[in-house]
Amino acid sequence: MLAMKKVVILQHRLLHYRVALFDRLRQICSAQGIELELVHGQATRREKNKKDEGQLPWAHRVVNRFWEVGERDWVWQPLPPGLRSADLVIVMQENRILSNYPVLMRRLGSPTKVAYWGHGKNFQSDAPTGLRERWKSWLMHRVDWWFAYTDATVDLLAQAGYPAQRITCLDNAIDTTSFRRDLASWADADVAQARRDMHIPLDAPVGLYCGSLYPDKRLDVLVDAVDRIRQRMPGFVLLVVGDGPEMPWLREAAATRAHIRPMGVRTGRDKALYFRMADVVLNPGLVGLHIVDAFCAGLVMVSLRASRHSPEIAYLRDGDNGLLTENDVSAYADAVLQLLANPQRMQRMRTQALADADRYTLDNMVRRFAHGIASALEAPPYRRGV
Repeated sequence: MLAMKKVVILQHRLLHYRVALFDRLRQICSAQGIELELVHGQATRREKNKKDEGQLPWAHRVVNRFWEVGERDWVWQPLPPGLRSADLVIVMQENRILSNYPVLMRRLGSPTKVAYWGHGKNFQSDAPTGLRERWKSWLMHRVDWWFAYTDATVDLLAQAGYPAQRITCLDNAIDTTSFRRDLASWADADVAQARRDMHIPLDAPVGLYCGSLYPDKRLDVLVDAVDRIRQRMPGFVLLVVGDGPEMPWLREAAATRAHIRPMGVRTGRDKALYFRMADVVLNPGLVGLHIVDAFCAGLVMVSLRASRHSPEIAYLRDGDNGLLTENDVSAYADAVLQLLANPQRMQRMRTQALADADRYTLDNMVRRFAHGIASALEAPPYRRGV
């Protein structure tokens, strides 16, 4: 009987929305004769206030060491000795995780393969050509396999010359099962009553912003654009779901604008209700995983092309399932107005958004991950130029 292959995934902390991913991935790997182990530590001091950590009874929890240098946290995550002889070790592509470097070095003198799971670059970097990004680019070729978040990372790796046959695109996703269920739980009559309760006419167009409130979200553009939309479409209302450091500024802006409604953080069915009430999602700034929520609700997201987006911006296809405008408030407002004024076009795009919701699912991500792990185990070690 052949021994099971052993694969180790290192996460410096276990995020709660990754728990289901690792549970399902371990089950599929086991069915394929692969033993999956997860090693994780804990959040840094500055990350603890996010309260976003989860637990898994079968995972190996280690004690990280941290060094705070200016605004950056450097991390050392121990790898338990019994797991160092794994057939494949998957690490996050982060310069600040110092314990990654011994793993990368051991790869050259042992049969253990190493894979990166990451973005390929820091999509929000203030210095995209700086030393940190050049170092990350150099390390890009020092692994045997790549697990890319989205097609944007795949394209970046391909442009850098990394072999396409050694890249697995995960289509990064979260579990949307409960959100879909919450959306379906609201009847049309319930949604209409919610509009009446909020004094929003049934025929009034409603925009939705859902996400954290911080500078990269371009809330100044959002407010300015909504003012312009309201001038030409007097019934328009914007619902803002979320919280963050810029909430005081937003509340001040909303105090003189009855058409902007800050709702605070909403979860579960409450969050789903606002998605059901909306006609369009306005998100001029950073687009991340929350685009999948828009798809699930069959809503078109409108964003700015030049914002500092996360890799999930690759899911938004301009003119197909969403809109990307130039970095101009007038252009942004015009795009929203033209969309709302063309019901046939908007319905076509909403239909495509719903179809894409079936692609970006946790189940599909798990399948892609498992297939990539099996392929990485079968492939010979990678040596650039060989």
